[in-house]
Amino acid sequence: MTRFHRYVAIGDSTTEGLEDPDGRGGYRGWADRFAEHLARAFGSIHYANLGVRGLRARDVHATQLAPALQMKPDLATVVAGVNDLLRPSFDADEVAGHVRSMVTALRAQGATVLSFTMPDMARVNPLARLLRGRLEAMNARLRDICEDTGARLLDLAAHELGGDPRLWDDDRLHANALGHERIGLGLAHTAGLPGFQDWSSPLPPAPQRRLRDFVRAELRWSRAHFVPWLVRHARGQSSGDGRQAKRPNLAPFTAPG
Repeated sequence: MTRFHRYVAIGDSTTEGLEDPDGRGGYRGWADRFAEHLARAFGSIHYANLGVRGLRARDVHATQLAPALQMKPDLATVVAGVNDLLRPSFDADEVAGHVRSMVTALRAQGATVLSFTMPDMARVNPLARLLRGRLEAMNARLRDICEDTGARLLDLAAHELGGDPRLWDDDRLHANALGHERIGLGLAHTAGLPGFQDWSSPLPPAPQRRLRDFVRAELRWSRAHFVPWLVRHARGQSSGDGRQAKRPNLAPFTAPG
């Protein structure tokens, strides 16, 4: 098992940890959970999280790569591109180019780099079917990047668990606490930590929803999440405007309890 000392997470809202409340007014997320597994395995870990919600891959590249390289991590996670996926101007090659540049630079410095694919979200959000082609293109390029650079890939899209609606928040975009937990477990397994082989075990069968409940859920989601998102993007606003990273510097990190 490789011993890691310095872990840096770069990316957007999922790296920041949105929709996994930490009980103190902030967010925990899979990166924090992964850092906890590292701390338990090795006794100590230094950890920085540069993720900021709303950023596109080019923004992550422009604002987070240089600070990450300065920290000289021996372990890094690079997750970006979902915000691009939702834009009319999505270009899979452009997104992949930014991700490849980040992964290549970190690998050239000696870091072990991890990333993960996104699952088909059609079971979570029926509108996701319209983006399936884009998602498959992005995932295919990420697999190529990891194969070419020696980065390690957690292929969530290859597991039935990934698209289970019970792992996703009501906004149908971010993982909930259970989803972040499973991604953190999967990354621990991908990093080579022992004891995480069951990270993708399926959940018990879910009861079937009635049509009435389905329609109510769709209306509720539209009012609470979809319409506000459309308004914000029509105004050229981002949920990350004015926000800073939650852990901008490498600092000792210990697992709770």
